[in-house]
Amino acid sequence: MLTQASVPPLNLWVVTDLDGTLLDHHYCWDAAKPTLAWLKQLGIPVIPCTSKTAEEVRQFCLDANLEGPFIVENGGAVHGGSADNSWEHGLGAPHGQLRQQLNTLSERMGEALVALEDLAAEQVMELTGLALDAVGPAQRRRWSVPFLNPPESLRQSLETHATALGLTVVQGNRMSHLLQGGTGKGQAIASLKTLLHQPDVEVLALGDSPNDASLLNAGDISVVVPGPKGPHPHFATAITEGRFALAPAPHASGWACSVLTAVKARVSAELAATAPEPPLDWP
Repeated sequence: MLTQASVPPLNLWVVTDLDGTLLDHHYCWDAAKPTLAWLKQLGIPVIPCTSKTAEEVRQFCLDANLEGPFIVENGGAVHGGSADNSWEHGLGAPHGQLRQQLNTLSERMGEALVALEDLAAEQVMELTGLALDAVGPAQRRRWSVPFLNPPESLRQSLETHATALGLTVVQGNRMSHLLQGGTGKGQAIASLKTLLHQPDVEVLALGDSPNDASLLNAGDISVVVPGPKGPHPHFATAITEGRFALAPAPHASGWACSVLTAVKARVSAELAATAPEPPLDWP
C-alpha cells in the first residue's frame, strides 16, 4: 500500500484554477477525484488559484480533502496554515478602496459597471449557477471587485481608464474582476514561493480563461483546459507554438489526464504504476 512515508519528497506544486478548469459549470469534479487522492498520497500539494473568495475555497478544500495553501480573488491574497492556525497575506488594495474606484471607472466611462455584490441573490444564482447558500460567500470580497462584463466595444476604454488609475482588470468566463495594478495569479504564485521558502519548486499550472494567463505564464508546465466547445481563443497562439499544452478533454477529465501525464513522467516507474487510470471514459 502506498503511503506518504514511502514516497520520496517531490519538488512540485499543482497550481490550478477552479471554475471552468477543475470544476465544470455545474461545479462537478468527480472525474478528477482519483487523481486528487493519488496526488495526496504522493505528497504533491494541489493549490487552488482562483477568483473565488477564501470562504468559498475553504469549503471546496474540505469537500475535496485538500490541505495546504491557496490563492484567492485572482491573486488578491494568499492563504496558508492549518485550520487552527491559518494566515492570510494580502497582495493588493482592499475591497473598500477598489469598490470606490469601480465607481470612478463608471463615471469616467459613462457606463454603469455593476458589481457582483449589488446583484440580488436570484440574479447571482442565474449568472453563476450557484446555490442560494453559496451566494453570500461569493459576494463577500476582501481583495477584488467582480463586476458584469461591459460591452466588448468598451473593453479597450475600460483597460485604458483602469491603467490610468493604477488598477488591473482581468476577464473571466462570467465576469470581470477589478484589482490593484500589479496584482494577479502569477504574481501570487511568486509571493507564495517566497513565503513558503520554496523558490525553486516546479509548478504545473492549469487554467481555462484569460484571467488565468498570468497563472499559466508562471508555470513550468502549463496546461489549457478546454471547455465543451474547445479552448479559449485567447490561448490559441500559445498552444500552437507549444508554450502551453492542451488538455485532451474539458474540465475534470482533461485536468486529470494532463496531471497524470505530467506527474507520472516525474516519478519512478514503481510510483507511476500506482496512478489511477485516466478518466477518458467520463462524460
